[in-house]
Amino acid sequence: MYRIAIETPEDAWEIEALYDLCFAPGRTALSSYRLRDGVDPVPDLCRTARAAEGGFLGGAIRYWPVLAGGAATLLLGPVAVHPTAQGEGLGGALIRDTLAAAEAAGWARVLLVGDRPYYSRFGFDRLDGIEMPPPTNPDRVLGVELAADAWQGVSGPVTRFDGVHPVQD
Repeated sequence: MYRIAIETPEDAWEIEALYDLCFAPGRTALSSYRLRDGVDPVPDLCRTARAAEGGFLGGAIRYWPVLAGGAATLLLGPVAVHPTAQGEGLGGALIRDTLAAAEAAGWARVLLVGDRPYYSRFGFDRLDGIEMPPPTNPDRVLGVELAADAWQGVSGPVTRFDGVHPVQD
């Protein structure tokens, strides 16, 4: 049994260790990391999943504000589940919990770079016209609407958000 909670500053080192374990050594060289450099994550949406007994970190998820074609957008990621906890639905629980929280907070759209077969179960689909910085494979640029027609008319490059978190539209 895992308990999902908002990430705290004390969780940071453990989350980074989990990401190091779950992802390739060059993960911070990915284009999505350039969008995160020097930008604070959206704190109310960053979560951990800890075992009810012992506090073992089984998973973590983070969100970052970006601009997609100039529109305020959440960038989901990274999301990771410890290898010993994979296959238990923990990643899905983190995604569902945080998407519901993002919708309740008034965010209209979420984007990520990932595998469509996995993320489609949460409503994500390929985004045409949204351009992640190279060398991102356009087939892996996925989005979901948290508000009706949130991606309609949104196109162009995904850029860093510098400043206070944008007002959601």
